[in-house]
Amino acid sequence: MYFRWTAPPSARHYTRVSFFLTLLACWLAGTPSWAASVERVEVKSNRIVVHFDERIVDASMFMLAGPNRIALDLSGATPGGRTSTGGPVSSIRQAPRGEDGARVVFDLARPAIVTEGVFGRDGRDLTLELRTVDDARFARAAAEGRMSFLPPFNSFGSTPAPRRYEVTVPVPRPSKTLALPAVYGDDDSRPLVVIDAGHGGVDPGAISPDSGLREKDVTLRIAKAIRDELLRSGRVRVALTRDDDRFLILQERYGIARKLKANLFISIHCDSVGSGTASGASVYTLSEVASDKESARLAARENKADIISGVDLGSTTTDISSILIDLTQRETMNSSANFARLLGREAQPLIPLKANFHRMASLMVLKAPDMPSILFETGYISNPNDAAFIDSPDGRKRIAQSVRRAVEVHFARRLASN
Repeated sequence: MYFRWTAPPSARHYTRVSFFLTLLACWLAGTPSWAASVERVEVKSNRIVVHFDERIVDASMFMLAGPNRIALDLSGATPGGRTSTGGPVSSIRQAPRGEDGARVVFDLARPAIVTEGVFGRDGRDLTLELRTVDDARFARAAAEGRMSFLPPFNSFGSTPAPRRYEVTVPVPRPSKTLALPAVYGDDDSRPLVVIDAGHGGVDPGAISPDSGLREKDVTLRIAKAIRDELLRSGRVRVALTRDDDRFLILQERYGIARKLKANLFISIHCDSVGSGTASGASVYTLSEVASDKESARLAARENKADIISGVDLGSTTTDISSILIDLTQRETMNSSANFARLLGREAQPLIPLKANFHRMASLMVLKAPDMPSILFETGYISNPNDAAFIDSPDGRKRIAQSVRRAVEVHFARRLASN
């Protein structure tokens, strides 16, 4: 805008200009430093790539049937930019979502599911891998709920903060003769719940930037509180994958539970973000796509004996093994998802939860094909309020009560269905 002054500015003029500049400064100060725009959206035969002009906070997607669509929600982004369709995507729509987000909807010409979502190293592009499926498979995937994606932590901030120190520790090799933990509870007829305290030993997990609180210590205290609460109920037996500060690789964690023939596996963790004030608990279960990949790997192994619930698949063909594993894993995933929803219902009045509490992900610790499994993010250790809550006696008690209530309903339902 061009102004032409025809007279010397008056004091009233200075007042108006100062007021305008003050309002402008306040408005700019209130704009989030991470605000980004969708720069362009490219669709190819087997992937969608969304580019941003700046990093964004996070993203999540879900699928909708009838008509078939993929909805991508972006936090810390505004809609815009050019789009190009192709492959299974017939059209693309964008709209604001809330005060600091955008939704991008992909209308599908034929059913296709998202198998994986990966951010680039700088957090300024997101690639969604696509796979064409039939209508039944798309409907099952749509019923699973959201999949969430986080940009790499080092993408936050224009320049990474210098490291104060760095420690390199060799990671121990997995034990070939892994000792099984003690099982608490006298009645062998009771179902067995295995509680896994995330991280441990040389792996501290996430660390609170304010207090230095380590995830491995918090998860162990929570796991023990859940064990004690479940034992007081007298309705289940309980085992801990670790009851001290030791390192276990991911396969050993669910491997312990499978060797004990556990009926439910709960891995305890604390969430963390590199920037922002995210808070609240959430739960992850295995996505259908992840199960497909794991089924293929399991069926391809030379030693296929005792893969699913003690069934020897050694004499079956690869195709039959894959089908049997897939059927077993689908039932397991349904049971895991049902328990996750129960946990959300029982935890809601007791602990802070994220709005999208139940999420799907391809996490190694959830990939036991024949045992319902969840990963419970009890809160954000990067958030001072969350960290103080989850590591307090009252917070641990509330978390344990949430799990105990969900466990009781879960096994009561299974007993009734049998």
